[in-house]
Amino acid sequence: MTMIYNELKQRGTADFPIEYHYIDKNHTRYEMSTHWHSEMEIIRILRGKLKIRLNNREYIAKEGDIIFVNPETVHGASPDNCVYECVIFHIDFLDTSTNSCKFFVESVLNREFVIKEYNIYEENDFLYSVNAVFEAMKHKSSGYKFRVIGALYAMLGIIVDNHFYSTVTGDTEISDSKNIPKLKKVLSFLRDNYEQQLSLTDMSEAAEMSPKYFCYFFKEKTGKTPVEYLNGYRIERASQKLLSSDRSVTEIAYSCGFNDLSYFIKTFKTHKGISPAKFRKTEH
Repeated sequence: MTMIYNELKQRGTADFPIEYHYIDKNHTRYEMSTHWHSEMEIIRILRGKLKIRLNNREYIAKEGDIIFVNPETVHGASPDNCVYECVIFHIDFLDTSTNSCKFFVESVLNREFVIKEYNIYEENDFLYSVNAVFEAMKHKSSGYKFRVIGALYAMLGIIVDNHFYSTVTGDTEISDSKNIPKLKKVLSFLRDNYEQQLSLTDMSEAAEMSPKYFCYFFKEKTGKTPVEYLNGYRIERASQKLLSSDRSVTEIAYSCGFNDLSYFIKTFKTHKGISPAKFRKTEH
């Protein structure tokens, strides 16, 4: 059974399951913790650089670049003075009764086809369609839903016309390695238990690996040590709680797995550049 980390939440609305995010240094998820979901995601870089990992592949995206994240792809990113946007949507929302369209959408959902992730910018019509999706989602005019749906259909048409996708086989380098399911398993464990005191042994046992190999494996797949990842995710959750509740900083620290307030504040400053109290007062 496929595990879905989880972002098990409604994207947009039930009748328009598309979500837009503008992400700068003040966003709670500025540093994109490694995760995955069943939806398609498109990332547009507005400024700076973004180091992004997609399963076993790493790219350095720059201003003007567009990244596609296929369904079920494990991904995470580290910004370098970066501002970027994300559009996340259920590709089956665009399903039609036309057999060829239905076949393509289902093949992407079933991971039989994967849309090319990076460097498909030579096609001006493609860029126009993708940018139209972002602009419509950003400004939300009275007719924006028509504009978004039309632009997404145009985008998929250009992808099919230009064969900006690959057929996945067991030998294809873009297909998931045998270790991706193990990575998903331990990521789910960390996200489900981040409020608890977790040891390296706890984490390695969740991955069914020895502690030594687990540390090597996790760093190779995510670019972070297990402790770095866990602390980053805890700070992400703490940021969300600071903005969505009136609980004290101390309460939030303990609720996110920190048992030392000074260490929490130090770690928060390392990740966000300001103290938790100042972050709470910053406009978001």
